[in-house]
Amino acid sequence: MAMQQLVVMVLVLACATYAAWTLMPAAGRRAIAQRLLKWPLPARLQQPLLKAMKPAGACGGCDSCGDEKAVTPSGGVKPIRIHRQDAPKRAKQSA
Repeated sequence: MAMQQLVVMVLVLACATYAAWTLMPAAGRRAIAQRLLKWPLPARLQQPLLKAMKPAGACGGCDSCGDEKAVTPSGGVKPIRIHRQDAPKRAKQSA
């Protein structure tokens, strides 16, 4: 019975670690990866940490703290356009 509990505890711990890592903000992943890369880890464990250290592509995504404005390739600020939609027509109810 003790071996079964040990296996279950290891699986639950691995799943919780994976979920926390996946849902964690990129800045948090980078900080943890930076600390863990100072340890002598096997290459298989270093690969995901090195991937987490790379910055995100495009405009920054989740990594952005919002201190930079969104710019177009020409260098101007990109406007936001809101398009109104007509309300859906309701069917007439017969009484």
